[in-house]
Amino acid sequence: MTTLRTPGTVTKQAATGSLIGLALGDALGFPTEFNDVPQILTKSGPWRRMELPRPAFVTDDTQMTLAVGRAIRTAMDRGVLAADRLLPPLRAEFTAWLHDPENNRAPGDTCLAACRLLDNERLPWQDASRMRSKGCGANMRVAPVGLVPGLSGEQRAGAAQLQAALTHGHPTALAASDLTARAVFLLATGTEPLGLVGRLRSYAYENRTRYPERWLGNLWRYSGDQSPEAYMARGWNECLEILDRLTGALRSANPETDPCETTGDGWIAEEALATALQCFLLFPEDPVTALRRAACTRGDSDSIACLTGAFAGAHLGAGAWPKEWSERIEYRSDLMSLAALWDS
Repeated sequence: MTTLRTPGTVTKQAATGSLIGLALGDALGFPTEFNDVPQILTKSGPWRRMELPRPAFVTDDTQMTLAVGRAIRTAMDRGVLAADRLLPPLRAEFTAWLHDPENNRAPGDTCLAACRLLDNERLPWQDASRMRSKGCGANMRVAPVGLVPGLSGEQRAGAAQLQAALTHGHPTALAASDLTARAVFLLATGTEPLGLVGRLRSYAYENRTRYPERWLGNLWRYSGDQSPEAYMARGWNECLEILDRLTGALRSANPETDPCETTGDGWIAEEALATALQCFLLFPEDPVTALRRAACTRGDSDSIACLTGAFAGAHLGAGAWPKEWSERIEYRSDLMSLAALWDS
């Protein structure tokens, strides 16, 4: 299936491709998380032939992506997307996820701890944020922010950082989430993979000291930094460092080598972004192989593959994925319902 890309608008069915792709990556990487590559190969056979498990269960990565997507839908049903409209449904969705019996897929400790505090409605959300955590839980769930059509750059950046900050307050978690949403948006609106990393680096430089106060309020004061600008610069600098590592890795990348060896294991936000981008950019027109490479890694394989699928699907659209896979992914109807809002 060929998708039409028009600069400045969301690619036809980019939302479907991205949301289904992230869930497929999540399900493919779920059984391989916490395993090293030799263990994965023993269990699954050659990585280029890895098959989607039966049944195709996902993890908290997809569950929390749906939570973010539903929160955005609720907020925009009430008007223009803004912090005061997005915060209540985000908080409600995160605490609902906390109490959901299906929240039994090895969720991250940071998300659990923060959501327990968010469950106390009298507590300011900033008090719930784990200020020292930059785990990939911040950006594994942010893809919907990059898929919603019609947002301004300020809205997209603010929403991406706010959804991260509710649980992960480290500035690198915020910056990496902003970059992840930006990458999804750029790919969905026609940016070619070859120029993607350069555009992300430029975006990071431009935003190094920009603090979105309308979205984050006084969060920076919880950090110990001397100013909001210093707080943000700390996170963007770490993201710029990992993008430089990614650029170097892509120059000499060997598809048969575990990408974690060059851009990190993905447990932290900036490494999850960079390693997922590496997997995608190794196979920009072969999305299933990109997912398999991401799932056969020594690190946080479900989150790496989840983000890889989000990037590949945003780039190629719904036709990126085998029908036999996409039709049996868990939460398919929920993913398709959200995608239909943003593909129309």
